[in-house]
Amino acid sequence: MEKKLFTVQKRGETRALCWGIGMMACSVMMSSVFGFTVVPKYLKSVWTEESVCTVANSSFKDNVSCTYNTNAECDKSSYYPCLEVLVNVNFSQDIYMLYHTEETPEMNDQCSYIPKCDKNFTEVKMHVNIIYENFRNSQPFTCFYDPKRRQKSIILSRKFGLKLLLSYFFWPASLFIVGICIVIMVKISQYLAMVSMQCNKLIIR
Repeated sequence: MEKKLFTVQKRGETRALCWGIGMMACSVMMSSVFGFTVVPKYLKSVWTEESVCTVANSSFKDNVSCTYNTNAECDKSSYYPCLEVLVNVNFSQDIYMLYHTEETPEMNDQCSYIPKCDKNFTEVKMHVNIIYENFRNSQPFTCFYDPKRRQKSIILSRKFGLKLLLSYFFWPASLFIVGICIVIMVKISQYLAMVSMQCNKLIIR
């Protein structure tokens, strides 16, 4: 009976040890993926200083062509109105181009806001009009700029800020900690079992 109980306990410890090591390995792989994808974008984001912006001018430029997916094999073209917003920072006289996020100028540096590409131009235009009215009515508002002046533009919100970076690495870190705790608990259990066995042998002698 004791031998059978010991065998079951041994299998449970082995299974728990595998779970702990597996969780640690998964967390390392997840951290590596995020390290190669998210961290470079975070380091590339130079708009780190928060400030106050006011709209100097906002207008619509020509419609811009974009491509949307209808299914896995077919792509179609549509258009969206190009919204250009120029702002003043800290109530200065200098005028800067405002972009929605860090990715916006990479997609189209002529537009401040780029909506999701959709076949229904009317809906897209209504959506951009709402953004346009929000800029006109919400003044002043918080924005971000490059304190080292490497980028002359301003962004409305940071997509790759510190909060996003911490949120990406929270779950891998939690998984790694839980894995370590499981491994430590198994090792402590094995140590206590070994000590108990040695004590039993001494008592029998």
